[in-house]
Amino acid sequence: MYKRKNLSIFILLLSVFFTFYSCNSNKKSVDNSEVSKVSLKNAFANNFHIGTTLNAWQIMGRQPEELKVATENFNSIVAENIMKSARIQPKEGEFNFELADEFVKIGEENNMHIHGHTLIWHSQAPDWFFVDKDGNTVSKEVLTQRMKDHIHTVVGRYKGRIHSWDVVNEAIEDDGNYRNSKFYQILGEDFIKLAFEFAHEADPEAQLYYNDYSMAVPGKRAGVVRMVEKLQKEGITVHGIGMQGHIGLNHPDIREFEESLEAYGSLGKVMITELDLSVLPSPWGDAGAEISDNYEYEDKMNPFPKGLPVDVEQQFTKRYVEFFALFLKHQDKIERVALWGVNDGNSWKNNWPVRGRTDYPLLFDRENNPKPVVKELIELAAAK
Repeated sequence: MYKRKNLSIFILLLSVFFTFYSCNSNKKSVDNSEVSKVSLKNAFANNFHIGTTLNAWQIMGRQPEELKVATENFNSIVAENIMKSARIQPKEGEFNFELADEFVKIGEENNMHIHGHTLIWHSQAPDWFFVDKDGNTVSKEVLTQRMKDHIHTVVGRYKGRIHSWDVVNEAIEDDGNYRNSKFYQILGEDFIKLAFEFAHEADPEAQLYYNDYSMAVPGKRAGVVRMVEKLQKEGITVHGIGMQGHIGLNHPDIREFEESLEAYGSLGKVMITELDLSVLPSPWGDAGAEISDNYEYEDKMNPFPKGLPVDVEQQFTKRYVEFFALFLKHQDKIERVALWGVNDGNSWKNNWPVRGRTDYPLLFDRENNPKPVVKELIELAAAK
């Protein structure tokens, strides 16, 4: 009798245990299921815009599966190349707006924040900007007029439709000095002032940004702050600063990045632009995005051609989460966080600074599947 009673009690306790375990297991399953239904744009809806770039193939509809990832997961878009001056006005007075119009249409149809990139940039400016018909360097007056015509035409066409612009891109060197570009050689530092003036004239409601890479470098930070402060004191409209986020597993120092974010945030809004996280070794061992720098292929510079080892994937996830935690900490300063690409396969990091490598810098893999980091970021946002 005693043994039978104990057996009955044991069976009852076992039943209670499995019922409890089953309920909790089901709850965990539901939670994970619910997390999987939340998109990045919804997760960060109360914090800042979460964006991505679109390339020409995606804009033309040749990669519908990638465009689907973009529209389902992001609420802000920027064009990768098609709105740069050499593409949109390859010859003086001959504008090609076909792809730019389609890009803006995609943003409007999907109720997205639309960012324009970029109006003035030394690297992809057409040669005719700087020379006359005989190949001689143009005067200050001629270049000023060409800049005005270009900016007024492009910004004016999308007035009230493109919400923000990278007006000037990459004009400051890492040491804080002005880059010795053609714009600078002909107009001096005034070319930046003029660009912002012309953009504001063309669309007084658009948000105007200065954008650059290596923005956590103290020398560049000081130079950018000095330049923007001077412009603002002169009454020039500069709404904010874009911090290009071309980061690696070990650079930049996140504390330096935060110091820069705080410094730029004291001048206006901040956008985290061109965000990607390279897991590959860098030829020079630190950050940067000087696209004129290229290096020859070596096997040792392409260590993961078949996929990422588990430990590297974990480092990748941890690093992204650390940076997004920083963005959430300073969300009062941040308007937008934008990835530079939809998936790993179309990232520029596969070919820069060494062509032919296999990199994994974005949140979606080559098959457009979300990586484990996406779930981590969604949970991070939910916890804040």
